[in-house]
Amino acid sequence: MAEFISIKIPREIFHAARITPEEMRKELAISLYQQERLSFGKARQMAGMSFWAFQQLLGSRKIPVHYSSTEYERDLETLKEIV
Repeated sequence: MAEFISIKIPREIFHAARITPEEMRKELAISLYQQERLSFGKARQMAGMSFWAFQQLLGSRKIPVHYSSTEYERDLETLKEIV
């Protein structure tokens, strides 16, 4: 079971940014993903979005999905095993 940590942000910050707490959580998840501090899966989880919805959100902002050469090689090996 996941544990949660609460962060106290003054209400006026949300008003000034014209953003909801849910939108703030998504923005933080995107930022941490973009900085490569969170994996796709963890950022998606933090944003509270499905795999496809988060991928579409990243695409709409022209944020590339991180995909290393190691992951590519692993995927190639998996495909060889399947076929």
